[in-house]
Amino acid sequence: MSMGKTFYLEITASDRKFYNGECEMMIFPAIDGQQGILPNHESMVTAVKAGELRFKVNGEWKEAAVGDGFVEIMPEFVVLLADTVEWPDEIDIRRAKEAKERAQERLRQKESQREYYHSKAALSRAMARLKVTGKHL
Repeated sequence: MSMGKTFYLEITASDRKFYNGECEMMIFPAIDGQQGILPNHESMVTAVKAGELRFKVNGEWKEAAVGDGFVEIMPEFVVLLADTVEWPDEIDIRRAKEAKERAQERLRQKESQREYYHSKAALSRAMARLKVTGKHL
């Protein structure tokens, strides 16, 4: 690829390096909706919300479930740090469905504001995992 068509992408989860290499485009869940990144993007730092992460390498889209974190965006490189990042084939679908059901049940119950936000976060993580596996219900 010619210069200016890619940027260096580093994705790190709390337990491992997830991806390092050239990237053509990245779409991640930001706190205010989906955010797209192309080479030479304006510099910024923003929060990442649990959801679906997509990035294009050699013309092919790769998908992963990403947890909460932060992303540093510079014109030539992007560094994404998140508590979890998983490829679809690493996700235990049964466990993700059970986590979704538990979180939904907790949300139906009257609970403290803190518990409510913990349950919402758990539900977001479970839904992201199910979405990237293509088997969400």
